[in-house]
Amino acid sequence: MKSIARDDILNYTFLSHITYNPTGTCAAFVAARADRDENSYVSYVYLYADGEVKRMTGLGKEKQFWWLNEHALLFPAVRSAAEKKRAETGDPFTAFYCLDIGGGEAQPYFTVPFAVADMKVLDTSHFVVTAMLDANDPEAYLLEGEARQAALKKRKEDRDYEVLDESPFWFNGAGFVNKQRRALFLVTLENGTPQLRRVTEPLENAGILDQYGDEVLFSSETFENRMPIYGFCIKAVNWKTGAVRDVVRNSTHSLEGLHVAEGIIYLRANDGKRHGLNENAWVYTLDADNGTMTLLREEAYSMYGSVGSDCRLGESPACAVRGRDLYHITTREGDAVLYRILPDGTSESVIQKSGSIDGFALSPADSSILLIAMYDMKLQEVYAWQDGKLQQVSHLNEKALADAYVAQPEYREITSAGQIIGGWVLKPKDYDPEKTYPAVLDIHGGPKTVYGPVFYHEMQYWAGKGYFVFFCNPKGSDGRDSAFMDIRGDYGYTDYRNIMDFTNAVLAAYPQIDPKRVCETGGSYGGFMTNWIIGHTDRFCCAASQRSISNWLSFWGVSDIGSYFAEDQTLGNPFVRPEKMWEHSPLKYAENVKTPTLFIHSDEDYRCPLEQGLQMYTALVQHGVPARLCLFHGENHELSRSGKPLHRLRRLQEITDWFDRYSAK
Repeated sequence: MKSIARDDILNYTFLSHITYNPTGTCAAFVAARADRDENSYVSYVYLYADGEVKRMTGLGKEKQFWWLNEHALLFPAVRSAAEKKRAETGDPFTAFYCLDIGGGEAQPYFTVPFAVADMKVLDTSHFVVTAMLDANDPEAYLLEGEARQAALKKRKEDRDYEVLDESPFWFNGAGFVNKQRRALFLVTLENGTPQLRRVTEPLENAGILDQYGDEVLFSSETFENRMPIYGFCIKAVNWKTGAVRDVVRNSTHSLEGLHVAEGIIYLRANDGKRHGLNENAWVYTLDADNGTMTLLREEAYSMYGSVGSDCRLGESPACAVRGRDLYHITTREGDAVLYRILPDGTSESVIQKSGSIDGFALSPADSSILLIAMYDMKLQEVYAWQDGKLQQVSHLNEKALADAYVAQPEYREITSAGQIIGGWVLKPKDYDPEKTYPAVLDIHGGPKTVYGPVFYHEMQYWAGKGYFVFFCNPKGSDGRDSAFMDIRGDYGYTDYRNIMDFTNAVLAAYPQIDPKRVCETGGSYGGFMTNWIIGHTDRFCCAASQRSISNWLSFWGVSDIGSYFAEDQTLGNPFVRPEKMWEHSPLKYAENVKTPTLFIHSDEDYRCPLEQGLQMYTALVQHGVPARLCLFHGENHELSRSGKPLHRLRRLQEITDWFDRYSAK
């Protein structure tokens, strides 16, 4: 049996966006994989029909699709020579193609003069779309001919500088977003030619929510200098007349989602009054005629999946409606499972299998459900659920793990600081209880996410190389109620104690682990905790701090979420309580560090910006601690999950080489 190799991730297939057609006779989804030669990813649309899975597209660039009707798919593509030439000039446009699932080539359907971010099909001639536009030049998309070429030339000239006059001014994965707004349009095809009607104002940020009869409900947020954190507005546009009206204006809550069922509108929102920004949303019903919000359920758990893995690419919906019920993924301990909320506010379990449901689709024809899931320590596959039975219907990743050693997670549970803390241990390949082994403690990001019993490439790679790997969900993690995830003003205290107590328990339960050869790593919150750990103990032989936070005071001013997240999580403020922010900053304790530490950071990480890693790295070097920083150009906070394939391989090699160096006997 072979070990999982570093490069095996290039052979994995990542699934997303599973969606039934309008009649429930078939479904489609996106499948992506790495392209080593191009150092990028290729993606295709697949069809599931009559119990079989087959590929429908062939260019390898089909990342999105929508059902135009029960027989045809609509997707954006650049196919013709004219489109390719236009794209090369940097001209923003979106060309949509229609593909009959019965066979034949995709045909041009319509083109709009901006880059579409999201779309909802109303019928075969009517659509609502959003596109990111510059509020300083809100009519640039209307330009044609020489005027459009002149505007493109000026935009290229302006790329060498940025003008900032609002906050946030950049956003992870999107770059500089100053004065960029999601505009909402109605698109009507007349004799195949799209007629555009802009619905929103230049400074208005919109998001498509759902269809409500002849209206489309959308979120609306208007700001000029500072993006609001709480408060939302929902508007409705009649897609036949273009009439726009306010549905509800709320000044106290943050909107998380809205779904229109039969005779009921479900709305998910939180006000942060009990547990801050990360508290789990409650469920309300919304009267679209008078704007009244009525509390339906004080939901205790998150209504999405947060089980970590580095074997996903692309997004899938976490909530959907069927009949009068709201179905949603929810994270419970280390699993992402499926529940539904009934019109009376009661909640019922639908699918409880251990693992992670990453996306799902509800058949409009019967009670069946399709899932994209990670089960039984396998990579993502499509599963069908009907009448209480679960069946795997795709086998796109079977060959990738054939004849490979996949370490099975062994669950461990401890009591720490009055809380039950759960975690898992992976044994090394060819484990011999008479031998001793090095180990890796891995800490998840978030902090409001979880680790669980799912396939994680880097962990399996380390297990295949002879390491024990262990990980847990300390206080602050998802999977329980809002009180458990609330570590505001407690960063580095209870969570640190939980992690150290779990480490002690693992070493006691597995005496084969050499305590002098235990490595430690983590990214994002896990990077913060890595920085914290090395300033509070020297028990680890080495550490790898990834996309980390080291200084909450500077994080406040440079992160895309810093100005509100840092205050919320530390209960400090740069002007009123700076000492509280400094208390929870790992940089404060850097003079105590003795642990050799590798830092991994990306120069376009605007969530935990580069200066955070640089500060901690510089502090260690100044204090004579062995340190190394590996900087990835052109990558962001998602390096380990969706970064360029060769960058992901280099990142994993850097970390593993560091571990091998310091854990060697």
